[in-house]
Amino acid sequence: MKTPDIRVRMLLAALLPVSLLVLVLSGVFLVSRFEDITDSYQSRTRSVARQLAMSSEFGLFAGNTTQLQTIARGVLREPEVRWVAILDREGRVLASAGNTQYGGLPTLSVSEERFFDDQAALDVLTQPVFASDLKLDDLYEDALRPGGAQVAPLGQVVVKFSRQLVNEKKRDILYLGGLIIVLGLLFGAVLAVRLSAGVIRPILRITHLIERIGRGDFSAAAEVAYAAPGRNDPLLGLQLKLRKMAERLGDVHAELARQVALATEELLQKKQEAELATLAKSRFLAAASHDLRQPIHALGMFVARLAQLPHDAPTRELIGHLEASVRALQNLLDGLLDISHLESKALQIKLQKFPLNDLFQRLDQDLAATAFDKGLRLRIRPCTVWVQSDPVLLYRILLNLVGNALRYTERGGVVVACRPTSDPAQVHIEVWDSGLGIAPEHQAAVFREFYQIGNPARLSPQGLGLGLNIVQRSCQLLGHPLQLASHLGVGTRLRLRVPAVAPEPPRAGASLAEEPENQGGSGCAVLVIEDDELVRKALAGLLQSWNFEVAQASSLGDAQSLIQSGFVPGLIISDYRLNGAAHGVDAIVQLRRQLAQPVPACLISADTDPALSQAAQAAQLTLLHKPVRPAKLRSLINRLLSAQAPRDEDWS
Repeated sequence: MKTPDIRVRMLLAALLPVSLLVLVLSGVFLVSRFEDITDSYQSRTRSVARQLAMSSEFGLFAGNTTQLQTIARGVLREPEVRWVAILDREGRVLASAGNTQYGGLPTLSVSEERFFDDQAALDVLTQPVFASDLKLDDLYEDALRPGGAQVAPLGQVVVKFSRQLVNEKKRDILYLGGLIIVLGLLFGAVLAVRLSAGVIRPILRITHLIERIGRGDFSAAAEVAYAAPGRNDPLLGLQLKLRKMAERLGDVHAELARQVALATEELLQKKQEAELATLAKSRFLAAASHDLRQPIHALGMFVARLAQLPHDAPTRELIGHLEASVRALQNLLDGLLDISHLESKALQIKLQKFPLNDLFQRLDQDLAATAFDKGLRLRIRPCTVWVQSDPVLLYRILLNLVGNALRYTERGGVVVACRPTSDPAQVHIEVWDSGLGIAPEHQAAVFREFYQIGNPARLSPQGLGLGLNIVQRSCQLLGHPLQLASHLGVGTRLRLRVPAVAPEPPRAGASLAEEPENQGGSGCAVLVIEDDELVRKALAGLLQSWNFEVAQASSLGDAQSLIQSGFVPGLIISDYRLNGAAHGVDAIVQLRRQLAQPVPACLISADTDPALSQAAQAAQLTLLHKPVRPAKLRSLINRLLSAQAPRDEDWS
């Protein structure tokens, strides 16, 4: 219900007392007049009945019916009388006059009676007629003989009266009272409006003034004027105080605006400086990342080649430490690369339908050795569920979750399972471990970058603290809700909610979990295009250790010269940045055109620019980011040679 405003309230405050007074006075007037009319009617009808009884005494005594009939007709001249009857003491009608339909007779009575005839809607008065020897001062009351005996009446008269005239008078009085009420209310309304206007106008003027000041129009204060001569404004003092307040607010507003303008100018300068610093930092990090990835990439290749040579036990142990150090560097760079991709929104999501069990089999293949080395049991329960997601990104999420669970579990094992939900269109992928658990105060913080529990020294075997942060960001990107439940001393459960879809018929070709068993390619000619001599030699040496025939080129021109000299590559591995104007994508396109066949090819680059990933996807080329693990490179080569065509797959 809407609350009435001040104008309605003031009008009601002035109108209600006047209206109440008019209604009360009119009611008292009407009630009083109705009572007067009723009393007058009753007195008049009783007087008529008594006069008729007095006039009929002699006629009843003498039995003169002619006289009685004349008297009865004379009573009909009264406006309210409708029927008259004169009866003797035995109840016989001696004379009557009036409308015969009203001629019903009441019972004979020795006293005056009055009652209302509902059927005829008439007032009936009966009056006994006594002999003249009755007391003169009590002529019409019961007469007693000496000694207490009652005197019998000579007869009685019956008169029936209509209330029509009385009702008409009451109706006229009611109309008059209604007219008085309406006039009184109109007068009260006019008076209330005039009285309330004197208060409402100043209040509304102040209200509009405050509204304009609230909107920032401080010039409204100048419109407050002093009262004109002869005009009494009861709220003038308040308006003048509002004017002073508005003037002060205007001054404060102007000062604040000036300060805000100065602060905004300073912030713009700081923003420009921060943007320039961020741009410089980005350029530095991009250059440093590229330059750092090159030697680490080469180092990984050299260490992998070195591990293949025969050595004594101390040397093999030293090489193992070198491999662990290189893996730690590669893990750090891979984690930072994933974080940069997620922050830059450059990661392209490729939603598709696939069997979840393929990912589970691949997890088992990749992490079974890690669990065995720690003496843990890794149980991945098979399932027949199909889901809709990005299989590459979902596999990275599960790899991080299971790897993290194995890293922080010292006894027992890790379970990976798919469970149904209350919604048939959704399933839960759960990773359970029997580790130490996570305290409630740390459960939200573990998803932050570089946050680790119980590793203040940042020991590399315990990871870098990026895994769960990458998982959370990837889940948000895919729209898969992630839940964590953990209890100290019991373990941790991480639950991922993924859309479920209907299974599709099996397609030809390997599944997601299948790795090509073909380790062949031995003797295949591989063309390596790399402008960095150290990296080129490391990659060529590793490929030669895998029994590939390798030709090396530092630019597109060198590669074209090799082909012109008769070298026919079965696989092209090219860096993206090359000497000269051409880059890796152009080099592969031109070499394929020169060879007149779609030779399998891939790109390797230390550049993490998102535009590079988009260019590689547009050219349907696989992109590997340096440093590349030898096992990943060997797996990719096997896939490319098995498919005999470049695949559009993101291996970054």
